[in-house]
Amino acid sequence: MTASGVGRATLRVALAGSPNTGKSTVFNFLTGLSQHVGNWPGKTVERKTGTCQRGDTVFFFVDLPGSYSLTANSLEEEIARDYIIQEQPDVVAVVVDASSLERNLYLVCELLELGVPLVVVLNMMDIADGQGLRVDPQALESALGVPVVPAVAVRGQGMSELLDAVQAVAFGEARALAPPPPTSAAVQALVESLDGMVPPDLAISYPRRWALVKLLEGDRAIAGLVKRTLSTNGWRGVDSFLRLHEDAILEIASARYEWVARTSQRVTHRLERERVPLGERADRFLTHPVGGVLAFLGVVAAIFWAMFSLGMPVQERLDEWLVQGSAERLESALQGAPDRLVSLLTDGVIGGAGLVLTFVPILAILFLALALLEDLGYMARAAFVMDRFMQRIGLRGKSFLPLFLGFGCNVPAILGSRIVESRSARLTTILVAPLMPCAARMVVVALFTAAFFGRAAALVSWSMVTINLVVLALMALLLSRFVFRGEETAFVMELPRYHAPNWRTVLMATWQRVRAFVVLAGTAILVVSLVVWALSSFPGDRIEDSVLGMIGRGLEPAGRLMGLDWQMIVALMSSFVAKENTIATLGVVLGTGEGDVGLSTQLTQVMVPAAAVAFIAVQMLFIPCVASVAAIRRETQSWRWTGFAIGYMLVISFAVGIIIYQVARLMGWGV
Repeated sequence: MTASGVGRATLRVALAGSPNTGKSTVFNFLTGLSQHVGNWPGKTVERKTGTCQRGDTVFFFVDLPGSYSLTANSLEEEIARDYIIQEQPDVVAVVVDASSLERNLYLVCELLELGVPLVVVLNMMDIADGQGLRVDPQALESALGVPVVPAVAVRGQGMSELLDAVQAVAFGEARALAPPPPTSAAVQALVESLDGMVPPDLAISYPRRWALVKLLEGDRAIAGLVKRTLSTNGWRGVDSFLRLHEDAILEIASARYEWVARTSQRVTHRLERERVPLGERADRFLTHPVGGVLAFLGVVAAIFWAMFSLGMPVQERLDEWLVQGSAERLESALQGAPDRLVSLLTDGVIGGAGLVLTFVPILAILFLALALLEDLGYMARAAFVMDRFMQRIGLRGKSFLPLFLGFGCNVPAILGSRIVESRSARLTTILVAPLMPCAARMVVVALFTAAFFGRAAALVSWSMVTINLVVLALMALLLSRFVFRGEETAFVMELPRYHAPNWRTVLMATWQRVRAFVVLAGTAILVVSLVVWALSSFPGDRIEDSVLGMIGRGLEPAGRLMGLDWQMIVALMSSFVAKENTIATLGVVLGTGEGDVGLSTQLTQVMVPAAAVAFIAVQMLFIPCVASVAAIRRETQSWRWTGFAIGYMLVISFAVGIIIYQVARLMGWGV
């Protein structure tokens, strides 16, 4: 607890909970637009914080990664438990699903053992009631010994009471520390024996008894920490003891599960009515080997239809008003100003970063669709359906989830690969993730297909996406067959319940992604646009005589094989910084701000349709952007694999582009 002004206190509240309990819904409702999204220090896991104020109290919430337990089985669980233990928030609010109480109480049991100030949020009470379950919050509070707040977060029910409970616990007005669930005498004896083997002054940042229990459970992070602080002989004795009693984890887990079962039975009652959940009936089709695949393809097709049918007309109007119109108004206002200054503003700023911003409506539709599917609970079903296909190409069903995120951005797709347990499948997922057609690539595709193919734009775009997915599947198959020969693992994944979308959560996620893109356009893309403008403006007055022109002309022989001139090669090269830079660069080198001609019209004047298709294919398969390269290096911890990803994508992209153009030229199509 910290003072934040006269008579005002700031309470730090950690939101904990297992996945699919509605924890993020609680966080979004309480913090609204005050959220800050970043990464945990030294990690690539997303960190969300936010504040809300009531009266003289400011609540600072930290949305911890979803965790099933406090054992470091994953990086997310290690981050969650380390924050709770080392940062010592004023209150830990653990969110549990009332309709699956027994599954969620294991984490509550461990938090009680840890002895932290605790409030339990009994969320999804409406879903439990719909399934004929009656959960008694008062009985649960009595059994746990800590405040329990019933809630329906999607409707905002119980949120005010949650703040009341947090405040009462933080200020000592409510009991928040309950005695831990009892452990067996055998476990107690093992802990005491281990306590005698570990020096009392051992420098670890965890509660001593809790750390000893985790040693018995085989927690690798705790074991590594103890090993580093003990002498070689000291650790050898501890390690021998742990190996001798390696079955202690079963005793510890069994005691917790028995406590969980007893507690759940005391507070949960099934009413005399049977209901077949609607979601169960939907899953008969959506998880069917055939019907599920057809449904997934239909969903993807619907997203692309919406992007082009709804988003593209808005983009064209923004292009006319924001780019061409602004350039004309600026030229009129700056009559008599130096030509270089006018060119800098109209071509460098408006024609570069301004043009990229016109594609926000298309990206907003894509981000909205992804957020909606995730909130509905469909994404896990799609992973389940795709598991059979994914295994045939050497991946796992869990690989589908990060790869599908690649439709938004390749970086989270690469970072999300850590949910794949098999090392070989995880490396394969990382190396093929940059082949996913990300939103930035789709912006370029939208521009070219709309300019050259009109009503057939969606069909051509879908064809380009199909090429990427086919190449991805082939690369994954080759990697799994000839490079990685990893172990086979079963596909186990929890399917969350279907529920009506929480539009606050969906729109918040969409807003955060759109805002990140706008910030990128206003910073990195703007800088690149200005650099490209400078390279295209000096030393001569014509682009052909500039530094950029000389670079492009040096690479033009390779471009001719694909029907591309030096301007298109330069635009392609600039996409290494960010894929959106392709449009910004074209806007500069083609002089979008000049006259009444838009970029789409100018493209049709400088290249033929066959070359446009070749350019799209190369753009879709071209080397990853800088951010993706950094993510690959971080996740693989190897420059060798990073270089391999860059190299194979460079070769494949040019090969596909050359084949498309040369075949079209021989057949006399679009040339």
